[in-house]
Amino acid sequence: MTPPTAPAGVGGLSNGMSFPDAARLALGDTQLRRNLRAATGTIRAKRASVVAEVEDWEELREAGRQIKASAMNRLPELLEQLEREVASRGGVVHWARDATEASGIVTELVTATGARSVVKVKSMATQEIGLNEALEAAGIAPYETDLAELIVQLGHDFPSHILVPAIHRNRSEIRDIFLREMPGVDPHLTDEPHVLAEAARLHLRRRFLEATVAISGANFGVAETGTLVVVESEGNGRMCLTLPETLITVMGIEKVVPTWGDMEVFLQLLPRSSTGERMNPYTSMWTGVTAGDGPQAFHLVLLDNGRTATLADEVGREVLHCIRCSACLNVCPVYERTGGHAYGSVYPGPIGAVLTPQLTGIERSPSLPFASTLCGACYEVCPVKIDIPRVLVHLRARHVEASGPVPSPEAVVMGATAWAMREPRRWGLLQRITRLGRLLSRGGWIRRLPPPLSAWTSSRDLTAPPRHTFREWWAENHPQDDR
Repeated sequence: MTPPTAPAGVGGLSNGMSFPDAARLALGDTQLRRNLRAATGTIRAKRASVVAEVEDWEELREAGRQIKASAMNRLPELLEQLEREVASRGGVVHWARDATEASGIVTELVTATGARSVVKVKSMATQEIGLNEALEAAGIAPYETDLAELIVQLGHDFPSHILVPAIHRNRSEIRDIFLREMPGVDPHLTDEPHVLAEAARLHLRRRFLEATVAISGANFGVAETGTLVVVESEGNGRMCLTLPETLITVMGIEKVVPTWGDMEVFLQLLPRSSTGERMNPYTSMWTGVTAGDGPQAFHLVLLDNGRTATLADEVGREVLHCIRCSACLNVCPVYERTGGHAYGSVYPGPIGAVLTPQLTGIERSPSLPFASTLCGACYEVCPVKIDIPRVLVHLRARHVEASGPVPSPEAVVMGATAWAMREPRRWGLLQRITRLGRLLSRGGWIRRLPPPLSAWTSSRDLTAPPRHTFREWWAENHPQDDR
């Protein structure tokens, strides 16, 4: 499948193609489905194993939920406290209302240093605001240092997963990308994982040593101490957060947590839910600036970009609890078959289906809340107990309400069905009418209906109506019981 074009509009949150159209393209790519099935299956098994070891896992989930809910209820207060603490320790805090403002702030900060390139830690927030594109437009080269993000960047591609952005690529495809795009790579490069990792390590080492400016996201921001936290598995984050002279962090305002003690809960929930590890390999924390140790200039950009509007929705605000573990993607039957590109957003999968429409407005991503079977698997694995199915239903209702006074064909059909089901005689008549569908069946299935019902059968088969209704069968076989 050809990757989708770059997401359009502010923030890169929607590429303009509806989910059904994009999913149809993805379903035609058998290699993509094989890649996704193998990767998500492996991650699911690892997660299940390490979660089963924790006797109080459900209590931890509930603690995480309560901490996030409390933080959202006190968000203005906590953000002001975070700003004071960062500033008191030598950092500078910037507030960004939207993606354009955030990208502009970061670009100006980098330009002021005189740097013509930056190294980056994997960050959903910087992808959300389209930062790489903004930097390139200003003549600044951004270099991704996470291995999967490097693969995506060199392949002129876009992430397909929150945790494993290159999940849609197999190692043979990665080797081809390295041979084609990586300067100075061994022309006899094989597709062995350790060989590919070594090639990336050699490529990145020079970037780390030359960089004077780094850009990161943040998994958490601790209001009590002004501490920022990044968790990662490769060590590239540690290099970016310690070697450069200037560090710029872009953090969504929902990432703030009240106290240092809250990190005890999240540092148990996150690694098990994301990578299936008991403990995260690299957890980097920094608090302002320390003379002679690490970056000597630190800037924190606090990003709104639709989060305040999301917070105002009493049901939808729950998605701001997300800690970006990606567990919901790995269990979702829809994601496993379509991949992340079909969602047209930097936030794919179940969490993207509820987060993106709220950040952009439901009218810009109307099909995403319907990209789900409502099976509930995402809720069962969410480490902070976000009830994604409930929010999906809520957003579907909002979409219907926003559609205007003219009812959709679906609404007309459902309304007529409800009217018929309210009275037994009407229901019986409707059953007799639908029996005519047998005339269109072949081998017990209806594969094509006339317009406008053809919109349903274009992607689904229908079982032919039975020869007799249950009531008719009962009357024939139990005439003595007929009242």
